[in-house]
Amino acid sequence: MGFIERHGLWNAEQTAAAREIQERAESGGMTVVRLVFADQHGLLRGKTVTMGELPNVLRDGTGIASSLLAKDTSGRTVFPLFTKETPLGLPELRGAADMVMVPDPTTFRMLPWSPGTGWLLCDLRFTTGAPVPLCTRGLLRSVLDQADGLTYRTGLEVEFHLFRLDDPRLGPGDQGQPGAAPEVGMLNHGYQYLSELRYDELDPILDVLRANIEGLGLPLRSLEVEFGPSQVELTLQPADGLGTADAMVLLRSAVKQVAARHGHHATFMCRPHLPGVFSSGWHLHQSMLRDGVAIFAPENGELTASGPPLSPYGTAFLGGLLRHARATSAFSTPTLNGFKRFRSLSFAPDRAVWGRDNRGAMVRVLGDGPSSTRLENRIGEPAANPYLYLASQLAAGLEGVAGGLEPGPAADEPYAARAEPLPRSLGEALDALESDRMLADRLGKDFVAYYTSMKRAEITRFSQEVTDWEQREYFRVF
Repeated sequence: MGFIERHGLWNAEQTAAAREIQERAESGGMTVVRLVFADQHGLLRGKTVTMGELPNVLRDGTGIASSLLAKDTSGRTVFPLFTKETPLGLPELRGAADMVMVPDPTTFRMLPWSPGTGWLLCDLRFTTGAPVPLCTRGLLRSVLDQADGLTYRTGLEVEFHLFRLDDPRLGPGDQGQPGAAPEVGMLNHGYQYLSELRYDELDPILDVLRANIEGLGLPLRSLEVEFGPSQVELTLQPADGLGTADAMVLLRSAVKQVAARHGHHATFMCRPHLPGVFSSGWHLHQSMLRDGVAIFAPENGELTASGPPLSPYGTAFLGGLLRHARATSAFSTPTLNGFKRFRSLSFAPDRAVWGRDNRGAMVRVLGDGPSSTRLENRIGEPAANPYLYLASQLAAGLEGVAGGLEPGPAADEPYAARAEPLPRSLGEALDALESDRMLADRLGKDFVAYYTSMKRAEITRFSQEVTDWEQREYFRVF
């Protein structure tokens, strides 16, 4: 009996899917399989195995170093791993010991851009079979289990930038943690929102991306040209549970890989440091279903003149999103760069308000019927870890329902409304997260402590860097 069967880690659907993968491998056409998991930043890490090793993986999973959970986005190790103290409060991680990547067979894909390459998304387990509490996919699953049998449905609109790659900057002098940023060129001039001409300038590479995204089986809805130069938006069909988060980690990785193979650079960084470039956002559409029926739409007699066009459940869920907005921004906007997007009189929010189909509000209430009524939260940046973004949103909404929270009146002038401002920095967002005890209870206090420690180390490293602004401001005058 292998590791997976011994610990009962797969359900019947996963077991059947594993048999199909093995049969497909035996029929030929597959040479390797990439095994990946989404780390604390939502970046995919993992190993590639040959067909000879695949049966072992489908029986026992595969080991991977737990030190990956101690690293920031530059690859620097933030937590001690070789001291007497238990790293991250977990004795299983002492000495950078192995964890087990357990593949989820239902996530299997063939990568269209890499012939013969399969792909499997994995969950993290300790060698005892226990779940690794720092696995963000597992964290989202635990919050989904708190929904009292309801289904959390989400859809995404995500913006990113697509550039011509002029110089990858891979020389010996460009190495480091992090290394030098690539030199890029624009693909269009921008400033013509949804212009067909601007879209056509991007069409050669967008068509390649579309073909590969659809080849993965991802539910692509639309490709749009955004206002900024070389800025694009993709939307996906709604999905339930883990679906949107799983799709997002694959989508982001696929776009970057395919673009690089065709001489381009795609970035999901919120606001690249390039002339004329605009900020990118990630808008998350949310609804809840009971037995397949959406429950955010109001029934007869529930609609009031002053309140949102939502059911009591949807109203309280909205109240939770607003009440916990400052804390959840630590997950929806997890980078120092992302907070440069929150500004007045733009299409990005700057305070915790809702509006009826108002793109200046943080939460936009949309829909005119049971199936279309939803909440669009515009707070996110494209670099967010999808599992943490969704988990924090659902946790906040469920807290709102549990407390019967009221969202207050609609903000017809969202940038002038009297409301709590969103954090202006990552440090301010972490302060809000650490003080939000109810949210920490749903997400796990230990995970919140781990996450905030890692992000504060990132802030400390940034504060020690001399910036271009400081050089311009002081070098000559003093």
